[in-house]
Amino acid sequence: MATNKIELSLKEAFKEAMISCGFVEDYDVEKITIEIPKEKTHGDYATNIAMQLTKLLRKNPRIIAEELIQSVNKEKANIETIEIAGPGFINMFMKKDAMTSIIKEVLEEQENFGQSDAGKGVKYNVEFVSANPTGDLHLGHAKGAAVGDSICRIMEAAGYDVTREYYINDAGNQIYNLALSLNARYREAFGLDFELPEDGYHGNDIKDIAKRIKEEVGDQYLNAPVDETIAFFRKEGTKYELQKIKDILKEFRVSFDVWFSETSLYENNKVVPTIEKLKAGGYTYESEGALWFKSTLFGDDKDRVLIKSDGSYTYLTPDIAYHLNKLDRGYEYLVDLLGADHHGYINRMKAAIQALGYNSDQLNIDILQMVRMMENGEVVKMSKRTGNAITIKDLIDDIGVDATRYFFAAKAANTPYDFDLTLAKSKSNENPVYYAQYAHARMCSILKQAKENDITMADHFELLVNDKEIDLLKHINEFRNEIADSAKSRSPHKIANYIQRLAQLFHSFYNDCYVIDKNNFELSRQRLALVEATRITLKNALNLIGVSAPEEM
Repeated sequence: MATNKIELSLKEAFKEAMISCGFVEDYDVEKITIEIPKEKTHGDYATNIAMQLTKLLRKNPRIIAEELIQSVNKEKANIETIEIAGPGFINMFMKKDAMTSIIKEVLEEQENFGQSDAGKGVKYNVEFVSANPTGDLHLGHAKGAAVGDSICRIMEAAGYDVTREYYINDAGNQIYNLALSLNARYREAFGLDFELPEDGYHGNDIKDIAKRIKEEVGDQYLNAPVDETIAFFRKEGTKYELQKIKDILKEFRVSFDVWFSETSLYENNKVVPTIEKLKAGGYTYESEGALWFKSTLFGDDKDRVLIKSDGSYTYLTPDIAYHLNKLDRGYEYLVDLLGADHHGYINRMKAAIQALGYNSDQLNIDILQMVRMMENGEVVKMSKRTGNAITIKDLIDDIGVDATRYFFAAKAANTPYDFDLTLAKSKSNENPVYYAQYAHARMCSILKQAKENDITMADHFELLVNDKEIDLLKHINEFRNEIADSAKSRSPHKIANYIQRLAQLFHSFYNDCYVIDKNNFELSRQRLALVEATRITLKNALNLIGVSAPEEM
């Protein structure tokens, strides 16, 4: 259960009040909504439980609210005053020490603050990036990497058991073309005639790999049998390109638990038995010399070809075998992060896993919408460095890992996005990553100053009664809920929103409340503890989206 302690005690208090009023015999506290009102005059917290009970009790919600207020144990729930508003909202003003109790919690839990067991250890496999190992990772992959890794970090913090997986497309035509291109560049390195395939790879990296292979194996593959030569270059090309992908992802603070090779599906005979299973279930038929999957039985708009009339598989067939393999490995849920051009893929893949005996809701396909790079109001398509498409490397070199990851995480992934490079580079409060990191650096500076003045943190907080302090405490208190909610909906942008609000509330507190006041030593000590609790929360939140928390700027 993810709810923070204050909200949990309020939910428990209302559950007990409902039972003592004779409204219910028992009630699920998770169904009781506790919210922070937008207007401060409406209390610290509010609930609409009286309205929720109207249907059940067939009474006016205000009458229900009156009875609940009489029965609720204010002392136990740390409520100072309680009142009814409008049609039956119940507003609560908390005792001050109820709000400050969060400081101790944060200071005790440190980097674990915000974590919960909301996910109950449910096993998820999250597959993201999965680019062909044939070249550099570009803009779309950068978004997939930033969003996918942030989702995994957030889900883990919320108590899910998460495996990060990368599917290596190393069996298709592109890899064959990679092998032919490499062989051609290998021959070129010896000054021999060479022919680049029409849709081969012309990048400098292919020349570099070919030169390295020449150094390692000499002229061994100049006159070797064609099959042996292609197999060698296929293997070497994939190995080099994959290592390059791993290296740049590591720099981007993204790691994977499983690198799954498409080739292994054929080597371990996973594809044919999958087709046989679909046949045995009566979910296939033959037409025009091809084998079709009856995906329309499961809501797809048309049936899909599995084996073409020439005997080759469509790309869907190994994908079905791969998803079956993932489910057979014991994951309760699969998440695929796919590009905007994969919308049609959702229904056919859900149809396939149902035909294979699983539930459609066990597969979640999150679509990542397109990104446009903007600089000074203009669309940027090409890398200044190479004149080709913008890569992760370009972004890291140009604006850094922090800004790149923050900007991708900050916007809902399923909406098209204009990435403002000018803003990402700016050292101003308009730049959200600068604003958040500057707040952290400012907190570190206060803590350093306190140390120089021999001011230590207090462990009691009765003097923290300023509105700005209470607002900050309430927001810190929401962190655990925010992570659980963001994990459930796989929405890293909710964490980015939380970070912005936390930074804003801190800057506002800082401008209003003098932290290191030599004339008020006790208040300084209590405010210092609040600053440290805020710093820990901010650092933990930034870490969830793979962004660093600098101590000075």
